[in-house]
Order: sequence, then structure tokens, then C-alpha cells
Amino acid sequence: MKANGHRITVAIVLFAVALAANAAPTLLENVDGYTLAGSELRHFSGLVFDHGRVIETGDAAALHGAFPTAKVIDGGGRGLLPGLIDAHGHIVGLGVQSERADLTDTRSLADAQQKIRAYRASRPYQRWLLGGGWNQVLWSLGRFPLAAELDAVEKDRPAVMERVDGHAKWLNSAALRAAGIGKGTPDPVGGRIERDANGDPSGVLVDKAMDLIDRVVPPLTDTERRRVVLAALKHMNGVGLTAAVDAGSSASDVALYRKLADEGQLSVRIYAMIADVGPDFAHLSKQGPVIGYRDDRLSVRAVKLFADGALGSRGAALTAPYADSPGQRGLLFMSANDMEKKIETALRAGYQVGVHAIGDAGNHQVLDAFEAAYRVVGGRELRNRIEHAQIVAPEDIPRFKQLDLIASMQPTHATSDMNMAEDRLGRERLRGAYAWRTFLSQGTHIAGGSDFPIESDNPFYGLYSAVTRTDHAGQPAGGWHAEEAMTLIEAFRAYTMDAAYAEHLELSIGSLEPGKWADFILTDRSLFATPASEIWKIRVEQTWVAGRQVY
Repeated sequence: MKANGHRITVAIVLFAVALAANAAPTLLENVDGYTLAGSELRHFSGLVFDHGRVIETGDAAALHGAFPTAKVIDGGGRGLLPGLIDAHGHIVGLGVQSERADLTDTRSLADAQQKIRAYRASRPYQRWLLGGGWNQVLWSLGRFPLAAELDAVEKDRPAVMERVDGHAKWLNSAALRAAGIGKGTPDPVGGRIERDANGDPSGVLVDKAMDLIDRVVPPLTDTERRRVVLAALKHMNGVGLTAAVDAGSSASDVALYRKLADEGQLSVRIYAMIADVGPDFAHLSKQGPVIGYRDDRLSVRAVKLFADGALGSRGAALTAPYADSPGQRGLLFMSANDMEKKIETALRAGYQVGVHAIGDAGNHQVLDAFEAAYRVVGGRELRNRIEHAQIVAPEDIPRFKQLDLIASMQPTHATSDMNMAEDRLGRERLRGAYAWRTFLSQGTHIAGGSDFPIESDNPFYGLYSAVTRTDHAGQPAGGWHAEEAMTLIEAFRAYTMDAAYAEHLELSIGSLEPGKWADFILTDRSLFATPASEIWKIRVEQTWVAGRQVY
């Protein structure tokens, strides 16, 4: 933090020198601008920036007088906000999604089969058919899909379709054979092979069982990885994102991000969380955390771990059985001791830890592990996080504050899950589910994100869900468990200052204050003048990073 503060102090001094030398900054006027400054929401009509950083915001007419030589740009009356930050996404996954079969809008098994059939016809040269986005709940199927149902579309080539939450995969028979999965294949720790009445694999792998197929699917080539990452960056800029957490980066991902930063092509500031504390962590951590590389374009100072699976695939670890499947409690991915040791390894090396935990048992395990790790190695000051914090026992929620943990939460998960969450949990356990108001009321920072490509990367969808807790049709009327909704300013903070805080970058990004990077977006309407019911309709018209237009 001292380094960031020093950079900003130096930047302000340089601005003063530049102004004294009659350098010409840029004045963007005729905007309906808003930014946070501490706890205050400030409104402005003009923004002055130079050398990639903000000099001042305020009344445009007054700024004209203060900066008479400034280059003037007419904002056309558009809304202006700081660049928005996604605190939890998957960048390679977002780019890959554009090149694979997309089943996210399918409403039936037959619809999905038709989408795969069309994709298959367009890819006669591919040795594997890959896709994702299916949700058997929306299909009203009452079960997982079967290998035979994917065979009906493609029986020769291996086909693998990932569930919308990324915690289950649907395989055809050729893919099962390619992975060597048969009746005698045991369920791995933290995973489940779905089976038929005879014990044969039925075609779906849940959580750690997905490793069985992942190890045989051909990996991306370097050329493919570069192409999909550039596509993802372009898409994120188009929805107003100027910074994002990559929640689970490989060494190959980090090498590419560094190269793109060196080339000046990293148009989204990436905060990379290294996937686990295995070989990639050992390699990447040799020189310690990477902080603020290439003018804060890349930071590699966090580790991503997994405690459990997801609710939709019944992989989220619960303390009591699923209400709609009494024989299942979900899956813990590791023992309590292993979780604690992994956290200790990362903290000892000076890395922030973010742990995926969705179920109440998963969250409880992680809370216990952080508490134990702090006693052994310290690290409380690293702003550690629980990713999702989706279903938490009410008595465990105060422990987030006691342990100085950030709740990294995705508002659209609530509005996507509301069609099945009560079925999975029963009404009583919903008291600690998607509990944004409860977390905020105790002073816990909520870092807002989307978990893209599982959900849309459009941050205005997240802002809308946070405030209304309804779908885009306004249902249910009044909001789903509306007592846990955020105010608009709280939601705005979650996607700006609190997301920046979760990346240790609140002195550089997250607001448009003097000395910070000039990361901002122009929108077709003002966020704070738009009815809550229409926030999701806001469209980004321009995106600027460090004073340069990237969209």
C-alpha cells in the first residue's frame, strides 16, 4: 500500500510540473458524471486527465477556467462512471465460450440437442466437440442428461458439454471411453460419477470427477489461448469493465497476460489468482507476488482454492442433506487439515487467498481454516476472501468480520438460483443465503463480480440484481428475499471501490479522484437517474483505460 501511495504522490507532483510548463491536459465536458470519494457520492459535469491519470473532476465551466489550454472533448450528455471492476471471473473461459457450443439460452433438452447438432455441422474438422451453459433445472428435466442423449447428436467424436456453473460435465459415450470411465471407475475425492441403476456411468461428471475428462481433452495451443484472451478483453471493455480478477490462473495464462501487458494490449487490468498451490504456484511464486506490473495492468498476488462444488449440481457442501435429495450433502474437495495447510502455504509466501465456498459446510470449513492458519503464520492483513460466500450459516456470518475476510459475491447468482435455491435448501437455510444486507450491516466489504462466463460479464446486470433481486422481467414482484438487497450506492461501491480494495488497488483505481488512473466509461444514460427496473438496460458507449479509449 505504501508503494501505491508513493506513486500517486509522485504523479500529483508531476501533474503540477506539467501544468506549470503549460502542458495541455484533456477536459471531457458535458457529462453526467458520478464517482465515490470516501463515503461521499460526487456528481460532476467535467473530468480533466493527463498522462493517463485524473487531475480533477467538477463543474465543467470552472474546469475550463482552471485549465484554459486543455484539449476539450464533448461527452454529449452521456453518463460517466469510473471503470467498473469484476471481482471474480474467468478470462480464458469467457474467450473460449465464443468458440464453443453455447447452450446458455436453451430451455429444453431437445433445444440443447438442436444447438449441438448445428454446432457439430459447422465443425466437421474438430476432433472433439466442446461446449457449455446447460442447466437441467431450466429444462425441467428432473434429472441430469444422459450420455445416450448426447450420442443421439454425436456418437463418433468425443463430446463434452459443461454445466452453466462449471461444476458438472455432460459426456457422450465416446468421451467416456476416451477418459477410460467405466463401471469400475471409483468416484474421486470431492467428485461424483453419475450412474444408472446398474452402476454404469450415465454421462455426467460432478466436480472433481471432471478431472477424469479434463486430462484427456486437448489443451489450448498458445495461438488459441492468445486469440480467446484478446476476444475476452474486447468483450469486457464493451460492457464497461476496466479491471477484473481472473479467479484461477495457470502459469500459461500469467505468461500471456504479462506478454500482452508488455505489448500494450492488456485493455483490462488483470488481478490474477494462481490456481491452487501446486507446481504453477511453486514456479510463479519464486520471485514473490507481482504487484502493479506495467502501470497496474497486471498483479499476481493471490491464490485460488476450492472448498466445494455448486448448488445447481448438488455439489455445494451442506451441513444437512439437500431438501430435494435427502441422500446427498454435496462434496468437500479436501480435508480440513489439507485446507488449512494450503492456506498456510499461500499466506506464508505473502499471497492473498480466495477460497471458493458455496455451501454452509464449505464456508464453515474455510472459516475454521483461516482462523487456524492465522494462528500459525499470520497473514490477516492480506485481505483474504471467500469467493461466493453463497450459503452461510447465520452464526458463521459474523466470523467474516472477526477474521477480516472479504465476501467476494456475485449478485446475479441470486437471481439465477432463485428458481431452485429453496428446493435445494428448504426455507430455513435461506436465512444465510445471498445475504448481502447482513454482510454489509456488520461492516464486511463485498467485492462485486459475476463469475463470468457462468453469468454474463455485463456489470449492469449485477448492479440490477443487487438492487432489485428480480429477473429482467421484474419477477418476483418486490424482489426475492428483498430484505437482503443493496442500495444503489452500495452496489456501485461493490463494483468500484470495494472491488478495488479486494485487489489492494483502491489508491489507484475504483474512483475518479486526483492522481488515480483515468479509467472511466461513458454510458447511454446516467446510472443514478435510471429507474432501478431499467439498470440492466444501460449500455456502454465508450470505455477508457489510463486516459486512452479502448472501446
